[in-house]
Amino acid sequence: MVNRKELDPETSPSAAFGQRLRALRDERGWTQDELGERIGCSGTHISAVETGRRPPTRRFAAGADRAFGTGDRFVRQSRAVRYTALIEGFPEYVTHEARAVELRLYEVGVVPGLLQTPEYASALEADAVRREAITPEQADERVRLVTQRQESLTRSPAPLIFAVLDEGCIRRPMGSRSCMDAQFARLLEFAELPNTVLQIAPFSMGERRPFSLPVTVLTMPDRSLMSYAESTHRGHLERESAFVLPILTAYHQLQAEACSQAESVAMIEQARKGIP
Repeated sequence: MVNRKELDPETSPSAAFGQRLRALRDERGWTQDELGERIGCSGTHISAVETGRRPPTRRFAAGADRAFGTGDRFVRQSRAVRYTALIEGFPEYVTHEARAVELRLYEVGVVPGLLQTPEYASALEADAVRREAITPEQADERVRLVTQRQESLTRSPAPLIFAVLDEGCIRRPMGSRSCMDAQFARLLEFAELPNTVLQIAPFSMGERRPFSLPVTVLTMPDRSLMSYAESTHRGHLERESAFVLPILTAYHQLQAEACSQAESVAMIEQARKGIP
């Protein structure tokens, strides 16, 4: 116990992970070497993770879950460590998104991540770097996650994806003209897929638009529902059906008021040609 570094789990995701790892190890009376043997690493590595000097890999976290019998608790917590550029709550949401059988998206102002091209995502994050909201390394992390999320949705059977985009998503230029041209092409390709529906919520909807902020509703394999919404600093994942069902109802109303997919495709094609 001499010179044992104390961790404040509130300071960072790494500190929170290390503090939990140490607490469970102490409860069982294991040394760092003994835990290392169970996970498949050295005691020195355990020490580095516990003190936040080395981030836990997914393999390490899975080994910790096996050693302690904690399900996937450490695996889920390790995502928050790796995705330091993401707001609180989003890493957990991504794990459910990758399993959902139906996704209903509504986005305002920017094309949602699941539909972004790498160039569009890079242009979006480059502006955040310019404003010093994030570091260049964090921008790269966000762009990589966009690609990873899209890859997870190519599974078989493919999930049903309903996407309603506020008109501002296609009117707001992002990056170069070629960047926007490629993004428009990506949206048109998305609309052609057999498992997708793409709609534009035009500005003319005015007060009939039920949402003023982005929202996502997930249907899971057991048909349970979740919703996800973000504030400036954190995301909120809602699992209680009593709170999710009204959001789903409002989403259906949004779809009924938005342009049809054919009308939406025509609007995107006009935007691509520079036609107001």
